[in-house]
Amino acid sequence: MIDDGIIDIWCNPFTPEGLAKFSGSQAATVASELFNREYMYDVERTAVSPDEFVADMDEHGVEQAFIPALQFGDPNGGLQIEVPYDLVADLCATHPDRFKGMAGINPRTGMEGVALLEEYVEDHGFIAGHLEPYGWDLPLNHRKLYPFYAKCAELGVPVVMQVGHSAMKMPSKHGKPLLVDDLAIDFPGLDIVASHTGWPWSQELEAIAWKHDNVYMATTAHAPKYWEENVVQFIRTRGQDKSLFGTDWPVLDYEESLSQIEEYGFDESVVQKLLSDNARTVFDV
Repeated sequence: MIDDGIIDIWCNPFTPEGLAKFSGSQAATVASELFNREYMYDVERTAVSPDEFVADMDEHGVEQAFIPALQFGDPNGGLQIEVPYDLVADLCATHPDRFKGMAGINPRTGMEGVALLEEYVEDHGFIAGHLEPYGWDLPLNHRKLYPFYAKCAELGVPVVMQVGHSAMKMPSKHGKPLLVDDLAIDFPGLDIVASHTGWPWSQELEAIAWKHDNVYMATTAHAPKYWEENVVQFIRTRGQDKSLFGTDWPVLDYEESLSQIEEYGFDESVVQKLLSDNARTVFDV
């Protein structure tokens, strides 16, 4: 499909140990009740080994997948999902040229969490910070998150965050794309990858990405056949240098995602940027 290998900027851990971290969470409930895909987080049916996942990547021309040490809080206390940093580091070590880790942000950990993020970027090769804002009941521009943003800027790594609504029973207002405007202004040296297309406020996200050199839109978790017309037009035209591809596996897989992208008939240069070049620029891989 493209000259260089595809980069998947958000792929959740796929091993039995990794996928088990999602069991019992609202993510599993949403998959079953809203998506009618109760098998999505079923360890026995869905989990695979690193070698098996790499084989699937090879089959579809995917060169690298970025795996978050996902930290998804619960507004009532505790965490809905906690993927340990060392689990992701060990997974990436099985195929260090194919898997890269992202350091999940838990604002409740304060400066200890900032130090942990720095450790895993510097000592374990993690390539980004990663934020799910909804479960902390904090907006994207809350002061408790700023030390993490500042550390990412200092380390020269981007931060990947879900932007838009949450399908979980949590306040979606915390993910409004307009909040990213503050982050881009306050951290001009920090690349911000706003994921999940910002839906249902995708036009708002496009405006922020168009405005700021350091803001990008990622198509993670949204099947291409469901992309809004404005999202398709943004990728095709003025957003072609600001759009990145990701699956949020197991929400999407490579077969369905890539075949649906082909249906749009994008120019080759646009597909090259979406699936590969833009991610290489942002993540320096």
